[in-house]
Amino acid sequence: MLLENISMAFSAIRANKMRSFLTMLGMIIGIGSVISIVSIGDSMRALVADQYKDVGVNRAILRVSYYVDEFRESDYFTLDQLERVKELFSEEIAYIVPSAGTSAEGIYGRNRMQLYFQGVDYNYNEVQNIEIIEGRMLNEADILGRKLNVVLEEKAAKKLFGSTKIIGKSFRSTIYNETKDYYVVGVYREHVTAMMALMQSFGEDQTGSLILPYSVLIGPSDYIMSLDLFARDGKLEQLKRKIVPYLAKEKNRLESEIDFYTAAEEMSSMDGIMSGLSLAVGAIAGISLVVGGIGIMNIMLVSVTERTREIGIRKALGAKTRDVMIQFLTESALISAFGGFLGVAIGVGLVTLGGGLIGIQAVVKPEIIGVAVGFSALVGIFFGLYPASRAAKADPIDALRYE
Repeated sequence: MLLENISMAFSAIRANKMRSFLTMLGMIIGIGSVISIVSIGDSMRALVADQYKDVGVNRAILRVSYYVDEFRESDYFTLDQLERVKELFSEEIAYIVPSAGTSAEGIYGRNRMQLYFQGVDYNYNEVQNIEIIEGRMLNEADILGRKLNVVLEEKAAKKLFGSTKIIGKSFRSTIYNETKDYYVVGVYREHVTAMMALMQSFGEDQTGSLILPYSVLIGPSDYIMSLDLFARDGKLEQLKRKIVPYLAKEKNRLESEIDFYTAAEEMSSMDGIMSGLSLAVGAIAGISLVVGGIGIMNIMLVSVTERTREIGIRKALGAKTRDVMIQFLTESALISAFGGFLGVAIGVGLVTLGGGLIGIQAVVKPEIIGVAVGFSALVGIFFGLYPASRAAKADPIDALRYE
């Protein structure tokens, strides 16, 4: 019986191809929009996750909160306190340095470019994806001696010097109102995340980057506003529970006045915002499915009117009310489902094409496709109930008299 109903539904659809297609159009647009928006949201969430994975999910910033009533001199960290923290929490901390960085112009001959100077410790490459392609990484002597040695990023080296074969060369820059020569001891290649590639696709980044001893950047006072640390694998929460009370006591502050802000928390916050936005915009796009459902109801009412004699003949030959109702419900569900399939194809195609054009991996979840197609069929059934019920309740004698 089901196969017979499906066959009859196909015949009705083929008999009115253009009308059936126009009826499907609302579902095509609705499902295509929902698939595209949800997939774009999932793709952006994957980009953010990839970016934070590169930053380091075990990374955290430690400081006395900016929002205390009065920031005291004792709220700063000193190098001695840094070393004490490193020693006391050595089982939990893999890497810790002062948060030190600044931007300045680098000058080599007639070449100039804006550079970001990031202060690091000698074991920075143990916690970050740093590939040394020329020379060496900073060593402990560079840190302790506050040497003006730098490891330049590959693209910055090519732009400023015209080559990566620049070990021993120097450039001039002015930091904290002091102009000095900085010596290149290494060149590294940066791991380009999908997010970075996306940003670069919108235009060439004019800022280069380099790493140098953090001791050069903290200034003559050695006062440190905040600490940048990486916890050992699986030790981040344990470290937070131990180090926050310790620093609160050391700084004579409440525990709530100590910030321990992790990259994982920021990633979770960003993911939540993007997920909410994707859901909200997807829901708005889903309104078009209701419009498509109304179109299906309208066309099925027209179909019931046109096929009144057919309904009368079927009922006169013994078809039950349920059989007629199922026939028209099958037809409305098929129209809706076909529109859903076409909408999915268009939505997936647009997202994949767009991702390919800007160089990112499009994320299309199979479960979203399944839900979209299933929902489109349900919309067809729901909005087909009234026309099907009307057809099923038709009096066979009146139907046979209908011209």
